[in-house]
Amino acid sequence: MLSYRHAFHAGNHADVLKHAVEVLLLDYLNQKEKPWWYIDTHAGAGVYSLTEGYATKNAEFETGIARLWQRSDLPEALKPYIELVKTLNAGQDHLIFYPGSPYVAQALQRFDDKLRLFELHTNDAKILSDNFASAGKRAQVVHADGFASIKGVLPPPPRRALMLIDPPYEDKHDYVRVADTMKIALERFPTGVYAIWYPQLSRVEVKQMLDKLKKLPATKWNGSWLHVALTVQTPSPDGFGMHGSGMFVINPPWTLANQLESIMPYLVKHLGIDSGAKYTLEFQTV
Repeated sequence: MLSYRHAFHAGNHADVLKHAVEVLLLDYLNQKEKPWWYIDTHAGAGVYSLTEGYATKNAEFETGIARLWQRSDLPEALKPYIELVKTLNAGQDHLIFYPGSPYVAQALQRFDDKLRLFELHTNDAKILSDNFASAGKRAQVVHADGFASIKGVLPPPPRRALMLIDPPYEDKHDYVRVADTMKIALERFPTGVYAIWYPQLSRVEVKQMLDKLKKLPATKWNGSWLHVALTVQTPSPDGFGMHGSGMFVINPPWTLANQLESIMPYLVKHLGIDSGAKYTLEFQTV
């Protein structure tokens, strides 16, 4: 479990989907003056170098964010995310850094908003702490298991929050833990916005987790959810490897579906690898 380092995958197609959705969710929360909390159960290192270290091994960003960040034909709903990446790389003609989920949240954070960042990997937790050392009380970094820690932060004092859950899924029990964590979270804070990232893999646990998320008891919360997935290539015949990723959002903003309808065909066109590239967008409102 602790061998996973997100730096190997920084800026890939999965990050593009995840962080584009994250920006849209936080932008929506920012439409009201009341503060919010951002809670990240698997925060990683916060910011990643794309020119040295782990990210250079497979250079996955080259088929992800590198295909988009200098384009001039972006859909309107994708522009805030791309502008954030460009700001982080200001003055550069090639990508130097990529923002992790905590950095994305910090970029959209206002004075009274708070970040609660959990990371279990010892090295990444140390890097994360260093990256957010100047944030003071506005960002709290905790070296701990995010799954086991949510009871201590829910419900948040302002009663407005986005929680991002994106474990590495190297351990198949992570799929079960996601669903179990969401049951607890919704019991404690039914009106929160929850975004669950997952990899598209040829394994039954993925479908089982999505089925459980769609069937969470609607009597304890409003029952609204949105599921978006980006498939970049045909699954391999041997069943190995990730062929895409998805985001399952509970209590999504009413604007999110329309925004994603404008973004997803564009991502399929520019991030797709073969004829199997496609997107899925489904939602339930009550």
